[in-house]
Amino acid sequence: MFFKLLVIFIVVPVVELSLLIKVGSIIGTLNTIIIVLLTAAIGAYLVKLEGLGVMYRIQKNMMEGIFPAEELIDGMMILIAGVLLLTPGFITDTIGFLMVFPGSRKIIKRIARRYFDKHITSLHIRE
Repeated sequence: MFFKLLVIFIVVPVVELSLLIKVGSIIGTLNTIIIVLLTAAIGAYLVKLEGLGVMYRIQKNMMEGIFPAEELIDGMMILIAGVLLLTPGFITDTIGFLMVFPGSRKIIKRIARRYFDKHITSLHIRE
């Protein structure tokens, strides 16, 4: 667990920063800043649209007496996508955009479900 947190909070930002510096040296600092701001703005807009769609589906299912399990997972993924899209960097933006769009989100959800199913079934409860 420590190693995973180390990667998330240290390695990813270092890689993102080095990539931003490299891109900035190629296309210019101002252009890089504009791209980062545009991806954040476009990402926020898409997250809002997708989030509203998921909220509508959750309400519809609740009114019909159906537990909205898939929609809740979609909502959580869209929330994570929003955080990633507002974080400056090309890698986090790419992952965030993949989580916003329903087609790629479905694939990521399938992979995540397999991962969690495997790890949840192998948990040992201490007495």
